[in-house]
Amino acid sequence: MSDELRVLLVDDEEEFVRTLAERLEIRGVKALVALDGGEAINFLEEGDVDVVVLDVRMPGMSGLEVLRHIKETRPHLPVILLTGHGDTRDGIEGMRLGAFDYLMKPLNIDTLMEKLFEATRMKQ
Repeated sequence: MSDELRVLLVDDEEEFVRTLAERLEIRGVKALVALDGGEAINFLEEGDVDVVVLDVRMPGMSGLEVLRHIKETRPHLPVILLTGHGDTRDGIEGMRLGAFDYLMKPLNIDTLMEKLFEATRMKQ
């Protein structure tokens, strides 16, 4: 693993995810973007990241379906779920399925950074 933290951001809200990527890049994180679950899975089959930040509710393949796939194919890859809609049930279900943690939208960037570094420490 290089010194640069590599994070895959998966969210169907393009403006949100691109802004989040920019904010992480400013903080020295290499942020890669996927706009749906299929794109995320394709990326993970060919590329490597340290952490996945994954929206729970997306059209087509849900975040929980993507999480199941990740845990089957790369069980040690930490996944942080994002949930909006003021509903913690998806986050709790994700934790049961093996997510490292979940955060509620709107995100606090400092909290996300802390969780990213915690997740990579746990991975090592």
